[in-house]
Amino acid sequence: MPVHSLLTTTADAAVPVHVVSASRWPELRERLPAEQRGFAQAQGFAGRASEHCFLPGSDGRLGAVLLGIADAGRSRDAFAPARLAAQLPEGAYALQGEIDDPALATLGWLLQGYRFDRYRKPAPAKARLVLPRGVDGAEISLIAESAMLARDLVNTPANDMGPDEIEAAIRVLAAECGATVESIAGEELLDRNFPMIHAVGRASPRVPRLIDLVWGNPSHPKVTLVGKGVAFDTGGLDIKPAAAMLMMKKDMGGAAAAIAAARMIMLAKLPVRLRLLVPAVENAISGEAFRPGDILPSRKGLSVEIGNTDAEGRLILADALALADEEAPELLIDYATLTGAARTALGPDLPPFYTHDEGLAAEIARIGLAVNDPVWRLPLWAPYDRMLDSKIADVNHVSSGGMAGSVTAALFLNRFVERTPSYAHFDIYAWTPAAKPGRPEGGECQAARLTYALAKQLYPAG
Repeated sequence: MPVHSLLTTTADAAVPVHVVSASRWPELRERLPAEQRGFAQAQGFAGRASEHCFLPGSDGRLGAVLLGIADAGRSRDAFAPARLAAQLPEGAYALQGEIDDPALATLGWLLQGYRFDRYRKPAPAKARLVLPRGVDGAEISLIAESAMLARDLVNTPANDMGPDEIEAAIRVLAAECGATVESIAGEELLDRNFPMIHAVGRASPRVPRLIDLVWGNPSHPKVTLVGKGVAFDTGGLDIKPAAAMLMMKKDMGGAAAAIAAARMIMLAKLPVRLRLLVPAVENAISGEAFRPGDILPSRKGLSVEIGNTDAEGRLILADALALADEEAPELLIDYATLTGAARTALGPDLPPFYTHDEGLAAEIARIGLAVNDPVWRLPLWAPYDRMLDSKIADVNHVSSGGMAGSVTAALFLNRFVERTPSYAHFDIYAWTPAAKPGRPEGGECQAARLTYALAKQLYPAG
């Protein structure tokens, strides 16, 4: 989604948007023209968070906007100054006042203007933001467009976003960035030793596949991103209740995040050899469906007992991670809408992540906060490995007893990564259930922006 139309470098006649907290409001109020001060007072504006007020100009047109924001501290959202971006009338606007991070405020403005219009009349945002001094408009646009691409992929219903369409989106990305793509599909998955991807997807008429994109100079550090691409999850033979299926179009949100991160890295031309792996399947129900109690072989050579067919994502990721690990990339990251346990623990806005690399963990946590793409580390708690014990196979893919579901899922995936020095797993939600500044309700791109910022730090361009 092009976002350049939401930015302008022309400050002439721009309407000021005064971002102000309650504690700073009295100071700003005294600086306003008398007529605007009186208008704000008549409307009861006091600078409370999420409060706003439109002020007239001397010509009767919109002269200024007041936007309340939380007092400085941990609770202040860096995207908050953009809360009204999609509601303002056409024109140019300049953010002023309590802007903690102009780049993040600009990014929030662009992300606030997102609207999923594929199935309805387009209604694009018309308010243009004057690009703050020192902010790289090209990079902010790249990040916003990539995040919006991920949102579009997640928001598209499964009838129009199956394995074929996920592959098509990756091929469009490859053409845009000069990458190569290989797709291993159907029975070829068995021939090429991806048995768990095949088993999960074989019940659907929509052929399962592993999509493999490669970009960059082979001599550069290898960075591999893996995204769970379950286009729709019925739960398989352990079928979900109807209510639990309503949002299962978002079960490919991990793939969407990986695609977005890959796009940022490639278009920024970071000096890496990037690989994007997306196992794309539909977990359907038919006579071909895999069953609870089945023993599946895996690419890694481990035999896997199926404890529940509704835990399919970790199976397809395991085969993809095993492939990624074979070349021991310098950095390996996977993204998956994997467990409800993660949401129970941390809610929809704060995905957990897992890694054994202490240095990587510290940087992920720090960068996530710095770019307003927050995550929280949970432990790969080794004693819980025994919860995955199987009496007849090398491992069961779900834990016994139903506890620590996100942790044991991460421990299962960790068994398929041995050679890679730095590996992190993100258990994302990929959805915003209630609109927030810069985050409209619907599909969300989580952990991709922090991945791009991490890659920029580790492998700076130029």
